[in-house]
Amino acid sequence: MAEAPSGLRILLHQHVKERAPVHVSSHADRDRVLEVFRNVILKTEPPENFALQAVQEAIKPQRQTVLVQDENQSLENALRTLLQELVSAAVQSGERMMQYGQSIDDGENIRGQIPCLLDIVLYLCERGHVEGGMIFQLLEDLTEMSTMKDCKEVFAYIESKQDILGKQELFGRGKLVMLRTCNQLLRRLSKANDVVFCGRILMFLAHFFPLSERSAVNIKGVFNTSNETKYEKDAPVGVAVDFNFYKTFWSLQEHFSNPASTTLAPSKWQKFASNLMVVLDTFEAQPLCDDDGNVNTLEQEEATFSIKYLTSSKLMGLELKDPSFRRHILVQCLILFDYLKAPGKNDKDGPLESMKEEIKACEERVKKLLEIIPPKGKEFLESIEHILEREKNWVWWKRDGCPAFEKQAIEKKTGQDGTKKRKPRWRLGNKELSQLWKWADQNPNALTDPQRVRMPSVTDYWKPLADDMDDSAGIEAEFHHKNNRVYCWKGLRFSARQDLEGFSRFTDHGIEGVVPPELLPPDVRSKFHAKPSEKTKRAKKEEVKGAAAQPDDNQVATPAVETDGGGNGTELEDGVAPMDSDAAAVEESQKQSPEMDSGHEAGQSEAETEAEAENRSDIKVDAVTGVAREVNPDTDPNSLSKDSHGGDRENP
Repeated sequence: MAEAPSGLRILLHQHVKERAPVHVSSHADRDRVLEVFRNVILKTEPPENFALQAVQEAIKPQRQTVLVQDENQSLENALRTLLQELVSAAVQSGERMMQYGQSIDDGENIRGQIPCLLDIVLYLCERGHVEGGMIFQLLEDLTEMSTMKDCKEVFAYIESKQDILGKQELFGRGKLVMLRTCNQLLRRLSKANDVVFCGRILMFLAHFFPLSERSAVNIKGVFNTSNETKYEKDAPVGVAVDFNFYKTFWSLQEHFSNPASTTLAPSKWQKFASNLMVVLDTFEAQPLCDDDGNVNTLEQEEATFSIKYLTSSKLMGLELKDPSFRRHILVQCLILFDYLKAPGKNDKDGPLESMKEEIKACEERVKKLLEIIPPKGKEFLESIEHILEREKNWVWWKRDGCPAFEKQAIEKKTGQDGTKKRKPRWRLGNKELSQLWKWADQNPNALTDPQRVRMPSVTDYWKPLADDMDDSAGIEAEFHHKNNRVYCWKGLRFSARQDLEGFSRFTDHGIEGVVPPELLPPDVRSKFHAKPSEKTKRAKKEEVKGAAAQPDDNQVATPAVETDGGGNGTELEDGVAPMDSDAAAVEESQKQSPEMDSGHEAGQSEAETEAEAENRSDIKVDAVTGVAREVNPDTDPNSLSKDSHGGDRENP
């Protein structure tokens, strides 16, 4: 054996300081390794009892438990040589390789020597004593030296150790070797005769590699163009079927095997569409009955299942009567349509608008044909649609770069004693509310801080609405704050507490009347906040005086008796004399004067109202005669005047 290179030494673990390298490269050293492992594979004990001691005895490593790079290489070369010797001995003896050396002695079942050797190496790789890819290299060598019959047993061993081989410390070292081994097996197997074995290999790869492994995904969407469907080009003699239809039917397989080429040239698409129309018209013209669907049962279909249908023109008539054959062709059409409709990374990848309409029309016809094919055509169509819908998820996943589905597990925090930490219990349910509750105790100046959030004043709160009411601002009506019901509701609560006068204007003018007048421009302010004139004030005084003299609208209060001598009035025992028509008219005009003064009566000018107010004289009813008379408050000594407390009293 050539001397191992003494270059960079890769350490699997760092336990002690490096020592001078010991080269294990001579034939004597290799013979010693072979002799040690020839003896240990005959032991019936578990590998953990003697595997590490055998390595230390055979290699004499620099470290007690870990081999460096040159030592791993020497051990791997020796074990590959031993494996080759065992395979050669098994072939010469005529025994199966995985059963070579197997015997039953004293009721004890002794395993074969090759499985024992693989178990020892697998244990050393799992424990990290040797390089993790060594077991994968031995398995690849074993499959290359075995016949297909022996490969099934070797692969059965690989399937039994799948959990150990899939561990992260081993998977990272040997996943490419395992992928290469499986692909070589698939190339050697027959796709027609070894379907079950091929399926076992594919299932193993699906379980062994993660779901997001890019090596198992057809990223570029390359089609298997090598799968050609050969059919007759020239019409044979004595064939009853229409040979033109036969050629048209089987020519569709050229488009099914490579759908990408169909959309590249418009001429190819037109040829495919015309051929497909001929086939669909034939299927519609020759529908199948229920008896045709019951000819082949499910068990018979499974027993006679084949990868491809025969293309002989003599079988064309029989195949058209087969429901499974028709479904096979129609499902291929749906797969092609689904591929053409799949969204691409840019608009150029998709079909043209004219093609989209043709695809939609053809797809509807194909689905109707699948639905009427017995047996259970409707259920079959629903299953196919469900499968194609799930396929779209994989298409999007591949075009997004195949992101990983696996997520890192969240490690649960444990205490020093290994128990789980309990979540802290907060007084108010969570940390934030509890901290807010303790804020005032921890910070005494929190309430007096000027930066603390305070309740806004009425003026500040209504400023946005005042800006909306200004026409010069140019704010559109749909963006006004008065449309915000929450804003208006809060503003009314503020005004009810801080501006009761403004709150009272809500009844007459709505929410805009509540806005303080100092915030509004003059033209808007005059509309909602007009100042009362002198006439309005005097009208209010007259209204108050009239209300004091007449407590009831339908009755006339009894006036006090005025005497010239004593100045003290007494009530009439005989009652009050009714007022004449003039007094009633004066009283009625007195009731209407406040409304006329306030400007609500139409057609009354302001000048006439003021003149009337100046010439107005108080009306008083004589207690003796019952006749109303005009009294001048400035000259009549018997007129009433207000005292300092706001009550009525007689002038002395």
